[in-house]
Amino acid sequence: MGILGTVAEVFQASNQTTTTDGSKGAYWCHDCQERIRDVDVTGEGAPDCPGCGEAMSFERSTDGAGCAC
Repeated sequence: MGILGTVAEVFQASNQTTTTDGSKGAYWCHDCQERIRDVDVTGEGAPDCPGCGEAMSFERSTDGAGCAC
């Protein structure tokens, strides 16, 4: 396998979901640096930040480049 095949494998592996609990990402507060995984949120819609009370934004999906690492 050449270098192009190796690079392709790396990109494919990085696009796969690595969690087994059904998580597709996390909610993030940019002001407070708070992070809440989507599987830890109850109810519909984005949760409010526990630190400042502002609505959090979703930062990762399996088909996007956003990351809430």
